[in-house]
Amino acid sequence: MSADQTQSWAYAESVRIEDDITAAARHLASEFGFSALSPATGAFLEVLAATAHVHNAVEVGTGTGVSGLYLLAASPDLSLTTIDIESEAQHAAREAFSRAGVRAGRTRLINGRSADILPRLASASYDLVLLDGDPLEVPGDAVEALRILRPGGLLVVARALMGGRVADPARREEDVVAVRNLGRDLLASTELRTALVPIGEGLLLTTVRQ
Repeated sequence: MSADQTQSWAYAESVRIEDDITAAARHLASEFGFSALSPATGAFLEVLAATAHVHNAVEVGTGTGVSGLYLLAASPDLSLTTIDIESEAQHAAREAFSRAGVRAGRTRLINGRSADILPRLASASYDLVLLDGDPLEVPGDAVEALRILRPGGLLVVARALMGGRVADPARREEDVVAVRNLGRDLLASTELRTALVPIGEGLLLTTVRQ
């Protein structure tokens, strides 16, 4: 990447000014040792969900609520089901949603592994699924995500470039290979429309062809 491209990427992140609640959730994520989605990524998700008129969304990887706050800000009619194994972080996310004025009925926080929870969700029932959990579980989660999405629904895979590691063929760590192979499979599928967006740590956007 050229110096100009790097500067442009950094600029895209810096111009987004987060509100105090989201900034506090981001700070708390760092205290938990989590890496929340970048401000530019969050802003992109908010615009994406608003433009796609998302009413029901599923998120794998609640964290302290940063990405959830962005999704919920897309529309007062958006309902979010969010899954994570970290109950303490989810408690912090619930408090962040409350401070943001989100009605309790708009959120459903489920503690558990995505591999156990996603198969229990109803087929063709959601408009958007965001995957930001364990990279090793993302390929299996993507299969379930496509099942539970409504026709025309959108699958969003976060950290699809993993800080540049996915683009480096010399990186053969198990998690990197899992995400790289998923990206290749989605991009190669003739049944899907997929785009790789180089924002933050990368986003894969996928929808089933109608």
